[in-house]
Amino acid sequence: MHYYQFNIGDYASHTRHLTAIEDIAYRRLLDLYYLHERPLNYGSTSVARQINMREYEIEVTSVLEEFFTLTDDGWINVRADKEIAHYRGKIEQASRAGKASAERRSNARLTDVQLTNNHKPITNIKTNKTLERPDDISEELWTEFKEHRKRKKAVVTELVIKNIRSEASKANMSLSQAMEAMIVNGWAGFKSGWIKPAETKSTDWWVNDRRIK
Repeated sequence: MHYYQFNIGDYASHTRHLTAIEDIAYRRLLDLYYLHERPLNYGSTSVARQINMREYEIEVTSVLEEFFTLTDDGWINVRADKEIAHYRGKIEQASRAGKASAERRSNARLTDVQLTNNHKPITNIKTNKTLERPDDISEELWTEFKEHRKRKKAVVTELVIKNIRSEASKANMSLSQAMEAMIVNGWAGFKSGWIKPAETKSTDWWVNDRRIK
């Protein structure tokens, strides 16, 4: 642990009887204990050396005997052990939460991939946003045509344009004329049979009594 809670009042109430050297020794022993999260060595000489207090081995030994317990594993501090256990519990809980979160994200990505594969979305068909404007259609008409299709809740794809152009050709009309007819009449589609030529000019067509040039 590189951090632990320190209650000044609680510490003072338990250490007022210590000399200045003993107080320093105790603080250094606690820091060493928390840092390595394990019992201190058996010998007080070794412990004093670890906290850089060789010349105060007597004071170090006195603090060890008062605030620590000698076990088969070395000197332990019961209260510090509780703090370390609590800290490790929080770390383990955070680790489990992180793994669970990562698993959820992984499952979500897997579900997305499965849905994509199962539904096999068509990716080579261009929609209103990506389909390029045909060369024989003006920018103004193209924009109006896309808005018209949008109002009809219909997409603009290469296949749609191809079918409109084919039907327009049957009626001796250009693609732009067919699109204009669709917009004027509110048609979602286009069929050559819906058009009848004007009697006066072969280049004009009449749709519901409206001339399309």
